[in-house]
Amino acid sequence: MAPHRKSVKLSHEGRVVLLALLAGLPGSACALTILWTGDYAARTQWTLTLLIVCAWLGFAMAVRERVVFPLQTLSNLLGALREGDFSVRGRSPRPDDALGEVMREVNTLGSTLREQRLGALEATTLLRTVMREIDVAIFAFDERQRLRLVNHAGERLLASTAERLLGQTAAELHLATCLEGPQQSTLQAAFPGGAGRWGVRRSRIRERGLPLELVVISDLTQALSEQELQAWQRLVRVLGHELNNSLAPIKSIAGSLESILARERLPEDWREDMRRGLDVITSRSDSLTRFIGAYARLAKLPRPQLQPLSVGDCVGRAVSSETRLAAEVEPGPPLTVRGDPDQLEQVLINLLRNATDASLATGGAVRIGWRRDGTMTEIWVKDEGPGLSGTANLFVPFFTTKPGGSGIGLVLSRQIAESHGGALTLENRTDGPGCVARLRLPA
Repeated sequence: MAPHRKSVKLSHEGRVVLLALLAGLPGSACALTILWTGDYAARTQWTLTLLIVCAWLGFAMAVRERVVFPLQTLSNLLGALREGDFSVRGRSPRPDDALGEVMREVNTLGSTLREQRLGALEATTLLRTVMREIDVAIFAFDERQRLRLVNHAGERLLASTAERLLGQTAAELHLATCLEGPQQSTLQAAFPGGAGRWGVRRSRIRERGLPLELVVISDLTQALSEQELQAWQRLVRVLGHELNNSLAPIKSIAGSLESILARERLPEDWREDMRRGLDVITSRSDSLTRFIGAYARLAKLPRPQLQPLSVGDCVGRAVSSETRLAAEVEPGPPLTVRGDPDQLEQVLINLLRNATDASLATGGAVRIGWRRDGTMTEIWVKDEGPGLSGTANLFVPFFTTKPGGSGIGLVLSRQIAESHGGALTLENRTDGPGCVARLRLPA
């Protein structure tokens, strides 16, 4: 059995040399045949033979060098690009041949990669700087819940350095609860670097193809404390104003009545003075009772019971409840929203009542309609009243410019709108006198 012979494959350079030799073989063979069959001296024959063979081999090696050298240059250029060196450029022999086009494309590729690398480096540097300096704790955990990334705020939260934290599991860092539950949540917890109420956000990212769980923890204690303090200050200011408005005349009248009764001889009309004084005290007491009831109503707004609701039907029922001035309805497209019928109708009734009050003062009209605005449904109420003199206190609880008003209608309406995922705005009209109220709800 004959031994197996391993086949030998020529390299690219060997094939080029072989093809060059084969291309020059016919001419060289013809020249040598003529030379050796002719009547030439032996010295001349050997000299010319040596010249022909050397020229033949020289041209073959020149062809090899002409083909191989540009390929080696391209290999060096591509190697430099692979290593991240984008400053190397190839020289184009001629701009109108194939080799020149290849060199231009490689140079263009190098310039493009250089610009992209600079952009990526700048973006990475900016991201790292922001992550390092931002006052929000950022952690990244791998699939085994081991910490792979932490910023300075995270180090302060855990009262340790990154060198000690990296590689530990979420359970060891007492952050396992942050990797569970919804992607956005609030957490009451105590960490080595502080205790209080925290906002937790979780998302999934990839680094070098590996999935990472990104956890962002922000301190809500200070923000909530500031908002709570502002809310209490506003509430105390409003309550104090309203209580003073009721208690000051009660105290004054009670003092006057006491001074009358303290006289030795009562005046002839003392009974009438007593009756008028007690009527004022009763009136102010009733006003104070209504105020407390309005506050309780504002503070105990129930959650909306959502159900499919026709916008046109809801507007029609609200319009029918206002009998002082018939509102003009401008029908819109048939739209349906998910909402609480009682609460949304109360909002529209409040808006129509305010618009009617404004229009009756000037003899104007009231119009109501609805339309689709992207992903939202907008119900608008326009009046032809005197307009709004200022919008700063529109939604301040118990603030009112109407005699006998409670000051909770707009506040209650905005709370209802926001509990439905919408919004309520009031502004002066630009197409005429009066103002327009816009109730926006998710379509």
